Amino acid sequence: MEAGIVGLPNVGKSTLFNALTAVGIASENYPFCTIEANIGAVAIPDPRLATINRYIETQEIIPAIFQLVDIAGLVRGASRGEGLGNKFLGSLRNVDAILHIVRCYEDENVMHVEGNIDPIRDVDTIETELMLADLQSVEGMIDRAEKTVRTGGPEAKRRLEILNECQARLSDAQPVRGLSYDDPTSARLLRDLQLLTAKRVLYVANVGENDLAGKSAMVEKLRQRAEAEGSQVVPISARLEAEIAELDEPDRSEMLHSVGLEEPALAVLARAAYRLLGLQSYYTAGPKEIRAWTIPMGATAPQAAGVIHSDFERGFIRVEVYSVDDLVQYGSEKAIREAGKMRLEGKSYVMHDSDVCHFLFNV
Repeated sequence: MEAGIVGLPNVGKSTLFNALTAVGIASENYPFCTIEANIGAVAIPDPRLATINRYIETQEIIPAIFQLVDIAGLVRGASRGEGLGNKFLGSLRNVDAILHIVRCYEDENVMHVEGNIDPIRDVDTIETELMLADLQSVEGMIDRAEKTVRTGGPEAKRRLEILNECQARLSDAQPVRGLSYDDPTSARLLRDLQLLTAKRVLYVANVGENDLAGKSAMVEKLRQRAEAEGSQVVPISARLEAEIAELDEPDRSEMLHSVGLEEPALAVLARAAYRLLGLQSYYTAGPKEIRAWTIPMGATAPQAAGVIHSDFERGFIRVEVYSVDDLVQYGSEKAIREAGKMRLEGKSYVMHDSDVCHFLFNV
Protein backbone atom coordinates (compact mmCIF):
# COMPACT_ATOMS: atom_id res chain seq x y z
CA MET A 1 0.00 0.00 0.00
CA GLU A 2 1.38 3.37 -1.02
CA ALA A 3 0.04 6.81 -0.12
CA GLY A 4 1.07 10.28 -1.18
CA ILE A 5 1.08 13.11 1.36
CA VAL A 6 -0.23 16.45 0.08
CA GLY A 7 -1.14 19.78 1.63
CA LEU A 8 -0.25 23.44 1.66
CA PRO A 9 3.26 24.43 2.72
CA ASN A 10 3.88 24.46 6.46
CA VAL A 11 0.82 22.50 7.57
CA GLY A 12 2.83 19.68 9.18
CA LYS A 13 3.35 17.30 6.27
CA SER A 14 7.06 16.70 6.77
CA THR A 15 6.68 16.64 10.55
CA LEU A 16 4.13 13.85 10.24
CA PHE A 17 6.23 12.07 7.62
CA ASN A 18 9.16 12.15 10.04
CA ALA A 19 7.03 10.77 12.84
CA LEU A 20 5.67 7.93 10.72
CA THR A 21 8.91 6.92 9.06
CA ALA A 22 11.48 8.08 11.65
CA VAL A 23 13.92 8.89 8.84
CA GLY A 24 14.68 12.41 10.06
CA ILE A 25 13.88 14.42 6.93
CA ALA A 26 14.33 18.12 7.76
CA SER A 27 11.25 20.03 8.84
CA GLU A 28 11.32 23.77 9.47
CA ASN A 29 8.86 26.56 10.24
CA TYR A 30 8.78 28.05 6.77
CA PRO A 31 7.20 27.14 3.41
CA PHE A 32 8.95 24.99 0.80
CA CYS A 33 11.40 23.31 3.23
CA THR A 34 10.78 20.07 1.31
CA ILE A 35 12.71 20.49 -1.92
CA GLU A 36 12.41 16.96 -3.29
CA ALA A 37 9.97 14.09 -2.93
CA ASN A 38 10.75 12.03 0.16
CA ILE A 39 9.88 8.33 0.18
CA GLY A 40 9.71 6.19 3.30
CA ALA A 41 8.54 2.63 3.92
CA VAL A 42 7.15 1.73 7.32
CA ALA A 43 5.87 -1.49 8.83
CA ILE A 44 2.13 -1.52 9.50
CA PRO A 45 1.46 -2.40 13.17
CA ASP A 46 -0.41 -5.71 13.27
CA PRO A 47 -0.86 -7.54 16.59
CA ARG A 48 -2.06 -10.67 14.78
CA LEU A 49 1.51 -11.38 13.69
CA ALA A 50 2.56 -11.72 17.33
CA THR A 51 -0.51 -13.87 17.97
CA ILE A 52 0.49 -16.28 15.21
CA ASN A 53 4.06 -16.34 16.51
CA ARG A 54 2.85 -17.50 19.93
CA TYR A 55 1.81 -20.77 18.33
CA ILE A 56 4.20 -21.08 15.38
CA GLU A 57 7.94 -20.62 15.87
CA THR A 58 9.71 -18.79 13.06
CA GLN A 59 12.98 -17.15 12.12
CA GLU A 60 11.48 -13.86 10.91
CA ILE A 61 8.26 -11.84 11.17
CA ILE A 62 7.49 -9.63 8.18
CA PRO A 63 4.62 -7.13 8.48
CA ALA A 64 2.83 -5.49 5.59
CA ILE A 65 4.50 -2.31 4.35
CA PHE A 66 3.02 1.18 4.09
CA GLN A 67 5.01 3.34 1.66
CA LEU A 68 4.67 7.11 2.01
CA VAL A 69 5.58 9.75 -0.56
CA ASP A 70 5.95 13.30 0.81
CA ILE A 71 6.11 16.11 -1.74
CA ALA A 72 6.69 19.84 -1.34
CA GLY A 73 3.68 21.87 -0.29
CA LEU A 74 1.29 22.91 -3.05
CA VAL A 75 0.18 26.54 -3.40
CA ARG A 76 -2.31 28.42 -5.52
CA GLY A 77 -1.06 28.25 -9.10
CA ALA A 78 0.87 24.99 -8.59
CA SER A 79 -0.67 23.57 -11.76
CA ARG A 80 0.81 26.56 -13.63
CA GLY A 81 4.25 26.08 -12.09
CA GLU A 82 3.95 28.17 -8.91
CA GLY A 83 5.93 26.96 -5.90
CA LEU A 84 7.92 23.76 -5.72
CA GLY A 85 5.17 21.19 -5.23
CA ASN A 86 4.21 21.21 -8.91
CA LYS A 87 7.54 19.57 -9.76
CA PHE A 88 6.62 16.48 -7.79
CA LEU A 89 3.00 15.86 -8.75
CA GLY A 90 4.23 13.04 -10.97
CA SER A 91 5.44 11.27 -7.84
CA LEU A 92 1.80 10.85 -6.84
CA ARG A 93 0.60 9.22 -10.06
CA ASN A 94 1.34 5.68 -8.87
CA VAL A 95 0.13 5.90 -5.27
CA ASP A 96 -2.98 4.04 -4.11
CA ALA A 97 -4.39 6.87 -2.00
CA ILE A 98 -3.73 10.44 -0.94
CA LEU A 99 -3.25 11.61 2.63
CA HIS A 100 -4.32 15.25 2.65
CA ILE A 101 -2.82 17.01 5.67
CA VAL A 102 -4.94 19.95 6.82
CA ARG A 103 -3.91 22.29 9.61
CA CYS A 104 -6.65 22.58 12.26
CA TYR A 105 -5.04 24.52 15.10
CA GLU A 106 -4.05 28.10 15.86
CA ASP A 107 -0.45 29.00 16.73
CA GLU A 108 0.86 32.50 16.17
CA ASN A 109 4.42 31.13 16.21
CA VAL A 110 3.78 28.89 13.18
CA MET A 111 3.03 30.85 10.04
CA HIS A 112 0.38 29.86 7.49
CA VAL A 113 0.96 30.53 3.82
CA GLU A 114 -2.51 32.11 3.48
CA GLY A 115 -2.15 34.25 6.61
CA ASN A 116 -4.90 32.59 8.64
CA ILE A 117 -6.35 29.15 9.41
CA ASP A 118 -9.28 27.94 7.30
CA PRO A 119 -9.34 24.14 6.70
CA ILE A 120 -12.07 24.17 4.04
CA ARG A 121 -10.37 26.91 2.04
CA ASP A 122 -7.10 24.95 2.24
CA VAL A 123 -8.80 21.75 1.04
CA ASP A 124 -10.37 23.64 -1.86
CA THR A 125 -6.99 25.11 -2.81
CA ILE A 126 -5.30 21.72 -3.02
CA GLU A 127 -8.26 20.05 -4.73
CA THR A 128 -8.39 22.81 -7.35
CA GLU A 129 -4.69 22.48 -8.15
CA LEU A 130 -4.97 18.69 -8.47
CA MET A 131 -7.98 19.04 -10.77
CA LEU A 132 -6.18 21.60 -12.94
CA ALA A 133 -3.13 19.32 -13.17
CA ASP A 134 -5.41 16.44 -14.18
CA LEU A 135 -7.18 18.60 -16.75
CA GLN A 136 -3.85 19.41 -18.40
CA SER A 137 -2.97 15.71 -18.48
CA VAL A 138 -6.35 14.67 -19.85
CA GLU A 139 -6.29 17.30 -22.61
CA GLY A 140 -2.89 16.06 -23.70
CA MET A 141 -4.07 12.44 -23.68
CA ILE A 142 -7.18 13.34 -25.69
CA ASP A 143 -5.06 14.91 -28.42
CA ARG A 144 -3.00 11.73 -28.71
CA ALA A 145 -6.00 9.40 -28.40
CA GLU A 146 -7.87 11.12 -31.22
CA LYS A 147 -4.98 10.41 -33.57
CA THR A 148 -4.96 6.68 -32.83
CA VAL A 149 -8.62 5.87 -32.20
CA ARG A 150 -9.35 4.89 -35.83
CA THR A 151 -6.72 2.16 -35.85
CA GLY A 152 -6.79 1.20 -32.19
CA GLY A 153 -9.96 -0.89 -32.09
CA PRO A 154 -12.87 -0.85 -29.58
CA GLU A 155 -10.68 -0.38 -26.51
CA ALA A 156 -9.01 2.71 -27.97
CA LYS A 157 -12.44 4.16 -28.73
CA ARG A 158 -13.63 3.44 -25.20
CA ARG A 159 -10.50 5.06 -23.76
CA LEU A 160 -11.21 8.25 -25.71
CA GLU A 161 -14.82 8.24 -24.44
CA ILE A 162 -13.59 7.95 -20.86
CA LEU A 163 -11.07 10.74 -21.38
CA ASN A 164 -13.85 12.99 -22.67
CA GLU A 165 -15.98 12.13 -19.63
CA CYS A 166 -13.04 12.95 -17.35
CA GLN A 167 -12.50 16.25 -19.16
CA ALA A 168 -16.16 17.17 -18.70
CA ARG A 169 -16.01 16.49 -14.95
CA LEU A 170 -12.77 18.37 -14.45
CA SER A 171 -13.96 21.33 -16.50
CA ASP A 172 -16.97 21.41 -14.18
CA ALA A 173 -14.62 21.50 -11.14
CA GLN A 174 -15.50 17.92 -10.15
CA PRO A 175 -12.80 15.37 -9.20
CA VAL A 176 -12.55 12.20 -11.26
CA ARG A 177 -13.10 9.97 -8.21
CA GLY A 178 -16.83 10.58 -8.61
CA LEU A 179 -16.70 8.72 -11.93
CA SER A 180 -17.05 4.93 -11.80
CA TYR A 181 -17.83 2.09 -14.17
CA ASP A 182 -19.34 -1.33 -13.60
CA ASP A 183 -17.65 -3.08 -16.51
CA PRO A 184 -14.08 -4.23 -15.76
CA THR A 185 -12.57 -2.89 -19.00
CA SER A 186 -13.76 0.66 -18.42
CA ALA A 187 -12.71 0.53 -14.77
CA ARG A 188 -9.24 -0.60 -15.81
CA LEU A 189 -8.93 2.06 -18.51
CA LEU A 190 -9.88 4.76 -16.01
CA ARG A 191 -7.40 3.42 -13.45
CA ASP A 192 -4.63 3.28 -16.06
CA LEU A 193 -4.97 7.03 -16.65
CA GLN A 194 -3.38 7.53 -13.18
CA LEU A 195 -5.26 10.76 -12.56
CA LEU A 196 -4.62 12.44 -9.22
CA THR A 197 -8.25 13.22 -8.45
CA ALA A 198 -9.29 9.64 -9.22
CA LYS A 199 -7.53 8.51 -6.04
CA ARG A 200 -9.31 8.15 -2.73
CA VAL A 201 -8.45 10.82 -0.17
CA LEU A 202 -7.99 10.37 3.58
CA TYR A 203 -7.99 13.68 5.42
CA VAL A 204 -5.53 14.05 8.27
CA ALA A 205 -6.44 16.91 10.61
CA ASN A 206 -3.23 18.20 12.15
CA VAL A 207 -4.54 19.25 15.55
CA GLY A 208 -3.06 20.93 18.60
CA GLU A 209 -2.04 18.93 21.65
CA ASN A 210 -5.14 20.21 23.45
CA ASP A 211 -7.47 18.67 20.84
CA LEU A 212 -6.15 15.14 20.27
CA ALA A 213 -9.69 13.78 19.88
CA GLY A 214 -10.39 16.28 17.09
CA LYS A 215 -13.45 17.94 18.61
CA SER A 216 -12.75 21.53 17.61
CA ALA A 217 -15.01 23.47 15.23
CA MET A 218 -12.29 23.41 12.56
CA VAL A 219 -12.03 19.61 12.64
CA GLU A 220 -15.82 19.27 12.64
CA LYS A 221 -16.06 21.37 9.46
CA LEU A 222 -13.42 19.18 7.85
CA ARG A 223 -15.25 16.06 9.00
CA GLN A 224 -18.48 17.27 7.41
CA ARG A 225 -16.63 17.94 4.16
CA ALA A 226 -15.08 14.47 4.22
CA GLU A 227 -18.39 12.74 4.95
CA ALA A 228 -20.00 14.52 2.01
CA GLU A 229 -17.27 13.00 -0.19
CA GLY A 230 -17.58 9.52 1.32
CA SER A 231 -14.23 9.91 3.06
CA GLN A 232 -13.15 10.34 6.67
CA VAL A 233 -10.91 12.39 8.94
CA VAL A 234 -8.16 11.15 11.24
CA PRO A 235 -7.13 13.76 13.86
CA ILE A 236 -3.40 13.64 14.65
CA SER A 237 -1.00 16.01 16.36
CA ALA A 238 2.03 15.82 14.06
CA ARG A 239 4.22 17.65 16.56
CA LEU A 240 3.31 15.28 19.41
CA GLU A 241 3.74 12.21 17.19
CA ALA A 242 7.20 13.44 16.19
CA GLU A 243 8.18 13.72 19.85
CA ILE A 244 6.82 10.25 20.59
CA ALA A 245 8.66 8.76 17.62
CA GLU A 246 11.99 9.90 19.08
CA LEU A 247 11.47 7.81 22.23
CA ASP A 248 12.34 4.17 22.81
CA GLU A 249 10.15 1.68 24.63
CA PRO A 250 8.90 1.79 27.37
CA ASP A 251 9.10 5.60 27.30
CA ARG A 252 7.06 5.71 24.09
CA SER A 253 4.19 3.72 25.58
CA GLU A 254 4.35 5.77 28.77
CA MET A 255 4.09 9.05 26.85
CA LEU A 256 1.20 7.76 24.75
CA HIS A 257 -0.62 6.73 27.91
CA SER A 258 0.08 10.08 29.58
CA VAL A 259 -1.68 12.00 26.80
CA GLY A 260 -4.57 9.54 26.55
CA LEU A 261 -3.53 7.74 23.36
CA GLU A 262 -3.59 3.96 23.04
CA GLU A 263 -1.34 3.70 19.98
CA PRO A 264 0.82 5.82 17.67
CA ALA A 265 -0.57 7.55 14.60
CA LEU A 266 0.77 4.98 12.15
CA ALA A 267 -1.60 2.28 13.41
CA VAL A 268 -4.58 4.63 13.24
CA LEU A 269 -3.69 5.86 9.74
CA ALA A 270 -3.02 2.36 8.41
CA ARG A 271 -6.39 1.06 9.57
CA ALA A 272 -8.18 4.09 8.15
CA ALA A 273 -6.35 3.71 4.83
CA TYR A 274 -7.23 0.01 4.70
CA ARG A 275 -10.92 0.83 5.20
CA LEU A 276 -10.80 3.63 2.65
CA LEU A 277 -9.22 1.41 -0.01
CA GLY A 278 -11.16 -1.74 0.85
CA LEU A 279 -8.09 -3.75 1.82
CA GLN A 280 -7.51 -6.64 4.18
CA SER A 281 -4.66 -8.85 5.36
CA TYR A 282 -3.96 -12.54 5.13
CA TYR A 283 -0.94 -14.44 6.43
CA THR A 284 1.53 -17.15 5.55
CA ALA A 285 3.27 -18.86 8.43
CA GLY A 286 6.10 -21.37 8.73
CA PRO A 287 9.51 -22.00 10.30
CA LYS A 288 11.27 -19.49 7.99
CA GLU A 289 8.85 -16.57 8.26
CA ILE A 290 5.46 -15.34 9.34
CA ARG A 291 4.28 -12.70 6.90
CA ALA A 292 1.33 -10.37 6.35
CA TRP A 293 0.07 -9.77 2.82
CA THR A 294 -2.26 -6.99 1.67
CA ILE A 295 -5.12 -7.80 -0.72
CA PRO A 296 -8.40 -6.16 -1.76
CA MET A 297 -11.59 -7.32 -0.10
CA GLY A 298 -13.27 -9.78 -2.43
CA ALA A 299 -10.00 -11.16 -3.78
CA THR A 300 -10.05 -14.84 -4.67
CA ALA A 301 -7.49 -17.38 -3.50
CA PRO A 302 -5.56 -17.34 -6.82
CA GLN A 303 -5.45 -13.53 -6.74
CA ALA A 304 -4.15 -13.61 -3.18
CA ALA A 305 -1.50 -16.13 -4.20
CA GLY A 306 -0.47 -13.81 -7.03
CA VAL A 307 0.48 -11.13 -4.51
CA ILE A 308 3.28 -13.46 -3.38
CA HIS A 309 4.36 -14.33 -6.92
CA SER A 310 2.67 -14.36 -10.32
CA ASP A 311 3.63 -18.04 -10.70
CA PHE A 312 1.51 -18.86 -7.65
CA GLU A 313 -1.56 -17.41 -9.34
CA ARG A 314 -0.86 -18.91 -12.73
CA GLY A 315 -0.24 -22.39 -11.34
CA PHE A 316 -2.75 -22.28 -8.47
CA ILE A 317 -4.20 -25.67 -7.52
CA ARG A 318 -5.79 -25.12 -4.11
CA VAL A 319 -5.15 -23.49 -0.75
CA GLU A 320 -5.11 -24.86 2.78
CA VAL A 321 -6.63 -22.18 4.98
CA TYR A 322 -7.63 -21.49 8.57
CA SER A 323 -8.12 -18.33 10.61
CA VAL A 324 -6.00 -16.69 13.28
CA ASP A 325 -8.91 -17.33 15.68
CA ASP A 326 -8.71 -21.05 14.85
CA LEU A 327 -5.02 -21.01 15.79
CA VAL A 328 -5.79 -19.34 19.11
CA GLN A 329 -8.59 -21.81 19.84
CA TYR A 330 -6.74 -25.01 18.94
CA GLY A 331 -3.15 -24.02 19.66
CA SER A 332 -1.39 -25.52 16.60
CA GLU A 333 -1.88 -26.33 12.94
CA LYS A 334 -1.80 -30.04 13.84
CA ALA A 335 -4.70 -29.58 16.24
CA ILE A 336 -6.58 -27.53 13.65
CA ARG A 337 -6.24 -30.39 11.15
CA GLU A 338 -7.36 -32.95 13.71
CA ALA A 339 -10.41 -30.85 14.53
CA GLY A 340 -11.32 -30.69 10.83
CA LYS A 341 -10.92 -26.92 10.71
CA MET A 342 -8.13 -26.89 8.12
CA ARG A 343 -10.10 -26.22 4.93
CA LEU A 344 -9.12 -27.06 1.37
CA GLU A 345 -10.41 -24.36 -0.97
CA GLY A 346 -10.29 -24.00 -4.74
CA LYS A 347 -10.08 -21.18 -7.28
CA SER A 348 -13.45 -19.69 -6.41
CA TYR A 349 -12.67 -19.20 -2.71
CA VAL A 350 -13.03 -15.57 -1.60
CA MET A 351 -10.41 -14.61 0.95
CA HIS A 352 -11.28 -13.38 4.43
CA ASP A 353 -9.41 -11.00 6.70
CA SER A 354 -7.13 -12.99 9.07
CA ASP A 355 -6.91 -16.09 6.86
CA VAL A 356 -3.69 -18.08 7.29
CA CYS A 357 -2.81 -19.86 4.05
CA HIS A 358 -0.65 -22.60 2.55
CA PHE A 359 -0.87 -22.38 -1.26
CA LEU A 360 -0.43 -25.43 -3.48
CA PHE A 361 0.58 -24.65 -7.04
CA ASN A 362 2.26 -26.15 -10.07
CA VAL A 363 4.00 -24.20 -12.84
